[in-house]
Amino acid sequence: MFAEDLNNEFKRKYVKELAKTVVAFANTNGGKIFLGIDDSGDIVGLDKPDDELLKLTNTIRDSISPDVTPFISSKFENYDDKKVIVCSVQKGSACPYYLTSKGLRPEGVYVRQGASSVPASQSTILKMIKETDGDSYEELRSLNQELTFNYLKSEFEKNDLYFEEPQKKTLGIIGDDGLYTNLALLLSDQCNHSIKAAVFEGTSKNHFLDRYEFEGSVMKQMREVYAFVDRYNRTQSRFEGIDRIDLREYPEEALREALLNSIVHKDYGFGASTLVSVFDDRIEILTIGGLVKGLTKNDIMIGTSLLRNRKLANVFYRIKWIEAYGTGILKIKEAYDDYKSKPDITITDNAFKVTLPAIKLLDKEAKKSLSLSEQKVLDMLSSSEYVKRSEVQRVLEISQPMAVKVIRGLLDKEVIEKVGSGKNVVYKLSDEM
Repeated sequence: MFAEDLNNEFKRKYVKELAKTVVAFANTNGGKIFLGIDDSGDIVGLDKPDDELLKLTNTIRDSISPDVTPFISSKFENYDDKKVIVCSVQKGSACPYYLTSKGLRPEGVYVRQGASSVPASQSTILKMIKETDGDSYEELRSLNQELTFNYLKSEFEKNDLYFEEPQKKTLGIIGDDGLYTNLALLLSDQCNHSIKAAVFEGTSKNHFLDRYEFEGSVMKQMREVYAFVDRYNRTQSRFEGIDRIDLREYPEEALREALLNSIVHKDYGFGASTLVSVFDDRIEILTIGGLVKGLTKNDIMIGTSLLRNRKLANVFYRIKWIEAYGTGILKIKEAYDDYKSKPDITITDNAFKVTLPAIKLLDKEAKKSLSLSEQKVLDMLSSSEYVKRSEVQRVLEISQPMAVKVIRGLLDKEVIEKVGSGKNVVYKLSDEM
């Protein structure tokens, strides 16, 4: 009389495994469960239908997450004078539904294929989550719900901040459905994204000197990758009279902001690690994820901000790692204001690379030690690759001997260097600048 198919399931009586069928119907196109009909389609009826219905409704209520009961209706029907329970399941609006005991993973999520309820693949689960929750990665439900936050909690405590259930909900770590979000995953000790750092000999990637992969909470990764790179941020020194002036090879503010940007603006929908490469002459930080739709490179260079991971940025703001949104690139640029070398920003459709060049000795304090005439010569070299002695004399409106003295002072300080000989001598900024 009857036959099982995509939308119909038969059982002689209640069995606990019916929860899988309910999950599968709710995740697919809905269906009906008939209790009192065997697998062959023969009507056998139920001896204690009220007890059977109670067991079924209790299982649906207690074994399935999120709550699927609004999409369930059950009733008694008579077939050939035999009582049968018909449980109708609509497709739910909060897919994927899953067995609470198994969690939001393939062994807990079922879909309907033909007359069978089968485990959903991980890609199918992710697709259902996106269709239900939207495209914002950090707001999607995390596939891993077994999360701990020991590192995050310690960072909050350092800043005298509470980290309890109310804060988790306010920050977006727990969603409206009571489940952990992908933001929670990123901040948790179980975070499945990483940063890979490598130190190379020379200026190419031919020979590794050191490498490491940073895992765990993205906060832990930030602290550890900064400490790792800082070991290779050498300190240079020069003397102005009896005063010693120390200079880091990479401005610490620029390095910090570049690493923070790589975490806050990464597209975590991709599984690839962020790559930090240290060379003799530069540091490269390559992050998966191009510009947010609607922004151009010119926009971000002037401080325009459209956050890809708004809630993650808010957490970093709470612990004072970010002072204001949209200032990262500006701070990187400003850190190099007093140097000839400038950071480079390279953007493709799916990647973002910040290159920080190593700087040499002329820092703010050294620049302040230059005379007014010497600073004017540097201003000339900011708009021209070379200057002649006669040009220095003319622009500064000084005598030839005085022009020679100014140039000699800059040569002695290794700020400029001489190119050519005789009448063809010109001067340019030192390669150490």
